[in-house]
Amino acid sequence: MFMKKMLYGWLAIAAIAGTISCNNNETATKTNEASLTKDSVSPVTDNWKLGVQMWTFRVFTMEQALQKVDSCGIHFIEAFWGQPLGANTKDTFGVKMTQAGRDKLKELMKSHNIRMVAMGVISPQTAEEWNDAFKLAKEFELSYITAEPVKKLWGTVDSLAGAYGIKVAIHDHPKPNNYWHPDSVLAAMAGHPNIGSCADIGHWARNGLDPVECLKKLEGHVYGVHFKDIKEFNKTEAADTTVGKGVIKFSPIFEELKRQKFSGMLSIEHESNWYNSVPDVIETVKFYNAEVKRLK
Repeated sequence: MFMKKMLYGWLAIAAIAGTISCNNNETATKTNEASLTKDSVSPVTDNWKLGVQMWTFRVFTMEQALQKVDSCGIHFIEAFWGQPLGANTKDTFGVKMTQAGRDKLKELMKSHNIRMVAMGVISPQTAEEWNDAFKLAKEFELSYITAEPVKKLWGTVDSLAGAYGIKVAIHDHPKPNNYWHPDSVLAAMAGHPNIGSCADIGHWARNGLDPVECLKKLEGHVYGVHFKDIKEFNKTEAADTTVGKGVIKFSPIFEELKRQKFSGMLSIEHESNWYNSVPDVIETVKFYNAEVKRLK
């Protein structure tokens, strides 16, 4: 009788333990399912950043340009070397900028809630110059450097990029630029895991290339995009126009970026109407928002 009671007692404990275990497993499963569901419905486009390549406001100081970026409702920028800082300093953005100038620039960006994500387009000619560039990028916590590196330094650039934890995105200019075609960018990327692409959509179209096909060639290695439109296809000197009003078809471009799970910055680069381009940039922001909404 005693043994039967002991047996029944152990069976009861086992049953309770089993119930607790099942409930815990069920809770964990539901938690995992909820997490997966959340991830699956979270659109890829939530990872995109809409920024401005500061060349858009090249005729102004960085202080003035940041005010304009803010007025467009944009919070990310790609800086270019040589733009005067303003703000009662003689500094220009670049590796020779004084520490006081660097601190002032950080203060200005913070006041406008703006973050520098990238800088470029640069082409340092020595390893030492590249190292200085990476030091500057590290100080401003950049995600990537937009560049057109000379071939002999591909290995050096890749090694420095790995050491600093900052990618290098090769930019395409119109012919006869060395990187006008994505095949040349792929050649630079071979064996260099820290080198990828800054896809200048407008310049590809100027070169007579289909931007979607170019993006497909560079799949998985597009770190940033220069977001612009042009008036004529396959003409290297084609004039810029407001995005959405030119010859480039952007819907398939956005669809391809989404398919690739692109997670970088699209930098508006409007090389027209230099002294009054804010309305054009605002139109581009509206166009971007409409395209992203359509994708969702």
